[in-house]
Amino acid sequence: MSPPHTALVLGAGIMGLSAAWGLARQGVSVRILDQDDVPNPRGASVDHHRLIRHAYGAQAGYMRMVDPAYAAWDMVWRDIGEVLHIPTGVLAVSNGAAGWLGESRASLAADGHAFEDLTAAGVAARFPMLTEAGIGAAFHMRQGGVLLAERIVAGMARHLATRGVTIERARATGIEPDRGLVRLADGTARAADLLVVAAGPWAPRLLPAALAPRVVASRQILVLLEPPPQHRAAWEAAPMLLDLAEDGGFYAVPPVAGTPLKIGDHRFSRQGDAEADPRAATAAEAEEILAFARPRLRDAAAYRVLDARACYYDVEEGERFVVEPLAPRCLVMSGFSGHGFKFGPVLGLALAAAAADASLLAALPGWAAGEAPPAPGLLAALEGVTA
Repeated sequence: MSPPHTALVLGAGIMGLSAAWGLARQGVSVRILDQDDVPNPRGASVDHHRLIRHAYGAQAGYMRMVDPAYAAWDMVWRDIGEVLHIPTGVLAVSNGAAGWLGESRASLAADGHAFEDLTAAGVAARFPMLTEAGIGAAFHMRQGGVLLAERIVAGMARHLATRGVTIERARATGIEPDRGLVRLADGTARAADLLVVAAGPWAPRLLPAALAPRVVASRQILVLLEPPPQHRAAWEAAPMLLDLAEDGGFYAVPPVAGTPLKIGDHRFSRQGDAEADPRAATAAEAEEILAFARPRLRDAAAYRVLDARACYYDVEEGERFVVEPLAPRCLVMSGFSGHGFKFGPVLGLALAAAAADASLLAALPGWAAGEAPPAPGLLAALEGVTA
């Protein structure tokens, strides 16, 4: 792959914007295509929050990617002129010491990350909005926080405009990777030296041969809640809550920076159509995730449901990110599930470095999949991007 002079990015979610950001920093002329306004309310990246934390179960590769991710976010904050990250820390609880929680503890300890084990009684004492019922193991970490996702997408889009990046509203109907070309619904086409496909849950239908069936769209339910008055202050000061049991995991995002309390389903449905299916959650879908959360909430009946909705992720069967070349003029970014947002900027920088230096390209897919350490040249390239 020769260093590109022009790039076309399909998708203006966090991955598309991050790829455009990384490429623009390399001096590449970039155009972004998205089928809706930006931030796109139907996009996988557009919600009040996303989480960033080191606890990653047995996926040590992603745990080790979090520190570079924080460094890349610091670059974003400097560029957009505001910090859209709220430090909260992490509270992980489970019905036992095995599974995701135990794997996270082992990985964190092996890499020297500090955390504090808590008993069930200790959880309830420190975080009075929670009960101790059913907690067999827990730990707390001070590092970790909430990324204000929708505000970040908007801020990055504004910043990219100042760098001369064009965002065009257009719907893609076909992709020709060998030509770096996107065909549009109005009968026209766009092409560039490099095409980056970052189309979220729409990507598998646009690139069926390359992505399906290993990457599929996945309908995910989230519920927004108003805590009762007696627990409002505790939630506003609370860490993110990860309760990722094998038989029904959920996460809770505290109501930071004027956002609501959010509870989401950590299981992946691996079904649904991001284009055709409704975004409103059914009563049954909302009840299913609330049933997992209620045992953890003190005075659970006093919480008021503000909204219940569906979002759509693109999910790879092993929750591994797909960042790889499809042709000499085309790279795809896909399979980010619900946990890719935190890595958007660092992956954007890595993609841009690999696009500029073919010797780095071979190392990119394994590192992005969390299965291999970054090649020394890739780390050096990331550290050297300061413009």
